[in-house]
Amino acid sequence: MPALASHRKPRSRTRTNSPAVGLTTAAIASVSLLSAQSATADPKPSIDEVQKKVDDLYRQAGSATQEYNRAKESTAKQRRTVDRILDDVAKRTDSLNESRRALGSYAAAQYRTGAVTPTAALLFADSPQAYFEQSQLMDRLTEQQRSTITEFEAEQAAAAKQRAQATKSLESLTASQQSLRTSKQTVQTKLAEARELLSQLTAEEKARLAELERKREEEARRKAEARAKAEAEAEAERQRQEREQQEQSGSGTGAGSDTGSGTGTGTGTAGGAYAAKAEKVLSFARAQIGKPYVWGATGPSSFDCSGLTQAAWKAAGVDLPRTTWDQVKAGQSVATADLLPGDLVFFYDDISHVGIYIGDGKMIHAPKPGANVREESIYYMPIYGSIRPA
Repeated sequence: MPALASHRKPRSRTRTNSPAVGLTTAAIASVSLLSAQSATADPKPSIDEVQKKVDDLYRQAGSATQEYNRAKESTAKQRRTVDRILDDVAKRTDSLNESRRALGSYAAAQYRTGAVTPTAALLFADSPQAYFEQSQLMDRLTEQQRSTITEFEAEQAAAAKQRAQATKSLESLTASQQSLRTSKQTVQTKLAEARELLSQLTAEEKARLAELERKREEEARRKAEARAKAEAEAEAERQRQEREQQEQSGSGTGAGSDTGSGTGTGTGTAGGAYAAKAEKVLSFARAQIGKPYVWGATGPSSFDCSGLTQAAWKAAGVDLPRTTWDQVKAGQSVATADLLPGDLVFFYDDISHVGIYIGDGKMIHAPKPGANVREESIYYMPIYGSIRPA
């Protein structure tokens, strides 16, 4: 049978590897990829946003610094407690060993024979009292020996209690040390984030940021000057009223002799004792101007904010707590309008910063990492509240 011819239509062949077509496809893919990346990439923050972010990171670092200060103080306290308890345990153990030797000699004096030595039997017994009762020796013991047994059991119970206390204190110390490490890491992380954010700015952006900071400082200075003017006017009015009262009472000479010469409204109302302490506080604080801020530092070569306020008031004989959170509760609450030199002003809702009021709307404070102790307007940061120590 003759072969049948194929009825299939020959397959047409089309070239798909044309250089022109390949280049076009690659270009389209590249454009699509760039478009997708542009659509998903975060837009670069504005300078205002950078400033707010950096400020917030410094505030968070300040709050973490207070956590660190609290944990450090707690760790030191727990370590002292543990050391004291362990010393007591060691002394009590020596006393127990001495009592145990005495009891062993008592038992040995009563029995000279037996498979188990009297001392071993005494040590293995639940209590010396039980051992001697079971051995029918209580009637044969002297009063001194009975007293030794009673004292031994009391020492034994006290030693067990102290060992339990030591264990609990060691657990607290471990927790404080962990909190200290965590707080330290948080501070370092926040500061590193702030530095990284600033390092990404161009020279022009840094100049713009500096201009924003200058305007912010100028606004705070303007408010402080207005406050200073109001304080001066109020003080002048107070002195005028005093002179009038003295003239009316016929004691015009010596006017103002008992009012003091401090700065700020109501200077005389806080009393001479407070004014004297405040002068020591301000003298100390002014002597620290120019020293660097270092988080966790309490002097003498560097300070953080609460370390400075604590040291300044200590110079006046007043012991303040270590953290801003505790310092804000360490005195009489004072309205911003009634501030006197020496008062402590706290900032931010989380109470993470504090400064010492010096009058005229200004304070001395340790601002933040990279800055030195300095005078500045209290209006530079949002005020939380104020107290008057002592």
